[in-house]
Amino acid sequence: MYSSIKEGVLYMNYSNYKADMVSDINECLNELGTQPVLFIGSGLSKRYFDAPNWIELLEQLQKECPFIPHEVGYYLQDGASLEEIGSEFTDFYRKWAWENKEKFPNELFDASVSKSGYIKFMIASILDSITPESVSDVQSEHYRTEIKLLQEIQPHAIITTNYDMFIDNIFTDYQPIIGQKILKPDTMSIGEIFKIHGSTSEYMDLVFNEEDYELFLQKKKYLSAKLLTFFAEHPLVFIGYSANDKNIQRILSDIDEIISSDGDLIPNIYFLEYNKNLTENDVPSREKVLFINNKEVRIKYIESENFDWVFEAFSANKAWDNVHPKLLRALLARTYKLVRSDIPRRSVEVDFDIIEKAVSDEQSLPKLYGVAMLDDPSQLNLQYPYNLTQIGQQLGYSNWHSANRLIETLYGNEGINIKETDNKYHILIKTGKMEMHKYSRHAVELLEKVDKGEEYTIEL
Repeated sequence: MYSSIKEGVLYMNYSNYKADMVSDINECLNELGTQPVLFIGSGLSKRYFDAPNWIELLEQLQKECPFIPHEVGYYLQDGASLEEIGSEFTDFYRKWAWENKEKFPNELFDASVSKSGYIKFMIASILDSITPESVSDVQSEHYRTEIKLLQEIQPHAIITTNYDMFIDNIFTDYQPIIGQKILKPDTMSIGEIFKIHGSTSEYMDLVFNEEDYELFLQKKKYLSAKLLTFFAEHPLVFIGYSANDKNIQRILSDIDEIISSDGDLIPNIYFLEYNKNLTENDVPSREKVLFINNKEVRIKYIESENFDWVFEAFSANKAWDNVHPKLLRALLARTYKLVRSDIPRRSVEVDFDIIEKAVSDEQSLPKLYGVAMLDDPSQLNLQYPYNLTQIGQQLGYSNWHSANRLIETLYGNEGINIKETDNKYHILIKTGKMEMHKYSRHAVELLEKVDKGEEYTIEL
């Protein structure tokens, strides 16, 4: 048995650990007031329909092509990376294809087509042949239930390095954005599946061999910048990855540079890992420390024998029923086009008096979009206008983490947590299952004094 200690409390069993992690997840959701972003790897596809991992995929590709002289282990013994093996296999597949043209589409033999087209066509064929077309096609009843709980999260967006179409098939209201298209300015970042290593639906653009990865790494910084708001403003959940995955480590290193400081725990990133051997007497660690580029990166860690309770926890503050990501994305897309091109080019008739009135009045703008307000929140919004991210910005920081640390410092100094009650600094707003913490100008003034080390008084 191993145990975990949090704030002086000893957790003696796995049930206590789960309750503690659920509480932590709920607190993160409440603080940010945003939907989670899911980062999904091949482990989830392996879990639900036994899809191959990278080494297993290379082994299948080797068996399909009689021109490849050795098994994958032979190349690994020589110290070749998986990308380098992919490049070796790419050349063998091209030679095989040109001597067996009937096995491949005719268009792949055009001189303008990349030589990697043949092996990527085979990758797509292998994965498409085993990928379930819907949740009902998953064989395990338990997994079908688990997937429905995953859907209930209603994530803000999904990022995946998977090639297969499984995520597309279970989040059917989400728009796939494949490969380098993520860098285009018209992506809305909501209700989208960012397939950053490509998709079998457009197999020529798969990131597979050494040349593909070199190109991907050249543009990785642009990708990280594009997804910066995800990392700073949403709970981020890694599912189906190994902590040793170097692609994930590179991304986490970028996130750590942006968000964390001095090796602090990144408070809104969770790494979910499956462990079938867990018992009621076990209490896993609540954090994982990764050593990347000679630097510690600390993230929250969830170890579980099944994912049901984890997905339920992340769906606790899900968006309202019948609000579809497709609708939200369409609304944002049309607004973006209106502002970016239609109005500047005068291709539409615009009544600027109506627009000016709408954007200056918090009640009029939702009505402009056809959204009805549940009640009159004007007085509440005047008294508590800030979320925690905005508090941080008022104090000169770029995100919510620094403001949250100041609240924790205040609690450590005075034994008072201003978030625990409704008071002059803070209020908890509940709408159905949604909860949101809002803060007043008094909170900004108090935390500014804490930040500067000045004297202060607390008036609850």
